Amino acid sequence: MSEDQKRQLQSQLWGIANLLRGKIAADDYRDYILGFIFYKYLSERQFNYANTLLQGEAVEDYHELKDPELLDAIKEESLQTLGYFLKPQELFSALAAKGNSDTESESNYILEDLKAVLNHIEQSTMGTDSEEDFNDLFDDLDLNSTKIGRTVAARNAIIVQILNYLNKIDFRLEDIESDVLGDAYEYLIGEFAAGAGKTAGEFYTPQQVSKILAKIVTTGKEKLKSVYDPTCGSGSLLLRVAKEAKVSEYYGQEMTRTTYNLARMNMILHGVHYREFSIKQDDTLEHPQHLDMKFEAIVANPPFSAHWKGDENPIYQNDPRFSQYGKLAPKTKADFAFMQHMFFQLADNGIMASIFPHGVLFRGAAEGVIREYLIRELNALDAVIGLPANIFYGTSIPTCIVVLKKCREQDDNVVFIDASGDDHFVKVGNQNKLRESDIDLIVDTYRSRKPIEKYSYVASLQEIAENDYNLNIPRYVDTFEEEDEINLDQLAKDLRTLDSELKSNEVSLIGFCKQLGIQTPF
Repeated sequence: MSEDQKRQLQSQLWGIANLLRGKIAADDYRDYILGFIFYKYLSERQFNYANTLLQGEAVEDYHELKDPELLDAIKEESLQTLGYFLKPQELFSALAAKGNSDTESESNYILEDLKAVLNHIEQSTMGTDSEEDFNDLFDDLDLNSTKIGRTVAARNAIIVQILNYLNKIDFRLEDIESDVLGDAYEYLIGEFAAGAGKTAGEFYTPQQVSKILAKIVTTGKEKLKSVYDPTCGSGSLLLRVAKEAKVSEYYGQEMTRTTYNLARMNMILHGVHYREFSIKQDDTLEHPQHLDMKFEAIVANPPFSAHWKGDENPIYQNDPRFSQYGKLAPKTKADFAFMQHMFFQLADNGIMASIFPHGVLFRGAAEGVIREYLIRELNALDAVIGLPANIFYGTSIPTCIVVLKKCREQDDNVVFIDASGDDHFVKVGNQNKLRESDIDLIVDTYRSRKPIEKYSYVASLQEIAENDYNLNIPRYVDTFEEEDEINLDQLAKDLRTLDSELKSNEVSLIGFCKQLGIQTPF
């Protein structure tokens, strides 16, 4: 598929949002649009897969299949291969067709049928390996919600409109790469995030930042056994890593139910088999779901300075993630708690790259103790990268990337990069954005560990110790611009000349005032 065709698909899908703009609140129609795109995707996969199994049979079109034995056989194969099953009458196209039939003999009311189909998709997986990946996956598609219409008829009309629009779009799953539709889905998530205000950061990391993290954690590797994100949001960071290296297994955890559902849909839409990912819903710090595992790559964009129980929970004092550092992260700033959690789950040959507010670099008290232990005792800090302000949706604060390793190749120094300067990003609308060249410079500088004037610096561990383990980037990367030298003798001469001219002008002005017979201003 060409880039033009990709853009056309993205434009078509975003057209649904424009169709509903003004009728439904953006946060509400986002969930319905993304959910129905996913339902259509599952339907087309089921239809294509069933037709391959029907080749050579009396009926080769799954839409027309009535034979119960063949249906049972297709169900068994589908659950094994796809992880779910849809009957012919449950396919997206069948419901869209019913939504168009408003005649005396047939109603176009589809809400109950649609609700039953979405429930059946989940029920079809019960007792199978894919059950957890599909459980309550369509919870956010509340077809009885007054948010999409005050009456049943109004709600039905909106849903029919969405299905009709989507039904005209050919996903072309049979002849395109598996991630093309996934990329279009990712595009939609990004567009919704851009207009969602403060809440956007909960589920989406801009692709420009995702790309940097993905390139860093895949440095020197073409294959990864596993990648993990403890605050995975929509799953975009995990999926971005797969564009840089072949990933065998994906692991993530997300606390918000809606976003957790979005992450699972996003995985499946990108062609990740249900056996290859494990996305869990829960609070990562309170109830980590993958604690017995170690990961070769870890990427994350944790909530900035979130609250957690900290020393209010005595269990944390003996928690292996936190106990060796001597202090717990403050209750009002969980940044280091997330960092410690990730480092604990990092494999010996792994790389962790995560976004944090700048405060983790220099704040004192308990955070200063933890930071010093990470550097002095564990020698885990590999790089600190300062990003421009206002590149994340919902916050304008400047952020940084912290890179940690358990077994560092260059174990006697740390790379500092200041990519926040005006010449390292462009302004697009209300946001700042990193260009491809900006991304490449960050990644190349990290990998080569080379000092660049006013951009990067390679600091020795001794130098960091002399700075009391304060990692504030300006301590290491000097971005000071010298002012032009001022010639004081010339300045004094210019001032004398100016003073003389002023006195001359005053004399002339007094003369004019006398001629006009008015009072002088002096």
